[in-house]
Amino acid sequence: MNPGDRVRVERAGVENEGVLLPSTTREHLVIKLAGGYNVGIDREDADVEVLESGAHDVESAQDVEGVSEIEFGDDLPTISLLSTGGTIASTVDYRTGAVTAQFTAEDVLRAVPDLAGRANYRGRVVANILSENMDPSIWQDLARAIHEEIEAGADGVVVMHGTDTMQFSATAMALMVDSPVPIVFTGSQRSADRPSSDNVMNAVCAVEAATSDCSEVLVCMHAESSDTACALHRGTRVRKNHTSRRDAFETVGAEPLGTVDYDDGTVAWNREPTPRGEGDPALHPDLNEAVDLLKFTPGMNVDRYASFLQDADLDGLIVEGTGLGHVHTDFIPVIEDLVDDGVVVAMTSQCLEGRVCDRVYDTGRDLLDAGVVEAGDTLPGTAKVKLMWALENVADPEAAMSRSLAGELQQRSVPWE
Repeated sequence: MNPGDRVRVERAGVENEGVLLPSTTREHLVIKLAGGYNVGIDREDADVEVLESGAHDVESAQDVEGVSEIEFGDDLPTISLLSTGGTIASTVDYRTGAVTAQFTAEDVLRAVPDLAGRANYRGRVVANILSENMDPSIWQDLARAIHEEIEAGADGVVVMHGTDTMQFSATAMALMVDSPVPIVFTGSQRSADRPSSDNVMNAVCAVEAATSDCSEVLVCMHAESSDTACALHRGTRVRKNHTSRRDAFETVGAEPLGTVDYDDGTVAWNREPTPRGEGDPALHPDLNEAVDLLKFTPGMNVDRYASFLQDADLDGLIVEGTGLGHVHTDFIPVIEDLVDDGVVVAMTSQCLEGRVCDRVYDTGRDLLDAGVVEAGDTLPGTAKVKLMWALENVADPEAAMSRSLAGELQQRSVPWE
């Protein structure tokens, strides 16, 4: 039997029928079922019957059209593809059935032949992790890689990233890299072996966004559940709001900055983006990791958290308060002690829309008297990354938390549809 044969495999009383695919291990058979999903089966004790030889033309991963097949065009822009891992750059581990990040940037080009002819590409692996393992040191590596690629002449950068922490990394890049060209984050909610995978459309739209006339840090993901368009979210205003939907990402407090039509690649802006610049890129990679994010909830043990915060030796703390930015009144002296010790404490809200305003109720006024800084409508996770950066790069970090550095803080919160 050979890849491409239609086979029936029976093992341990379970029968599967489909097309035999190339396998990355000798111990497993990989079968593509009629519904489009793949299944891995232990070869040991498997009874295999070939139903039709050469039913499908199946190429191995090494033979699929790839980087070497994409010709260089003098009239095409150059896009750097930087891989950090995640589902868009993943495969299925057929020993466990789990999705594992292991594709390089070049592998993504092989997997998405629709990218051919849209740009000239350079591939680079910065990290090979699932995004829950992202940390500030990798942000710094990524920022340096982006800076180097732009200095080397890239007309745009696409960062392939796991979706779970993409918004944090996008914020970090918006602060750490002054870029005259687009930096576009994209990923995939569903792995490539699934019929509903969004990896191809997201990658294609991200490349189109990276060639557009802007110099924003963007997150490019499905605008709706169907394959019509991708939304372009400003990296400092985006939030992943669903665990598995393909249109999981939303711009908070506004409509997306723009969209990319999947059929023709047209980029349409809902608001004027920062245009492409003529200046040189700049790098500001320093971060202070002694910053934490604390979400207040009713019933929190004040003494326990007071002890924890004192032992944490923090330089900065983001509080995710209720409503307009509140915590239990017993918690205010704890915050005041932190401020007296030199810790920058900034207040954000748990609400998805609106901004903090600690001048309305007594609790808010007491928090301001304790030295808390209002972070406006900055998203809590964004505020954490911002404070990490501001403590190392801004003369007055407290003042910086109350003004916009990279579009993360809107001056007004207004209703929109």
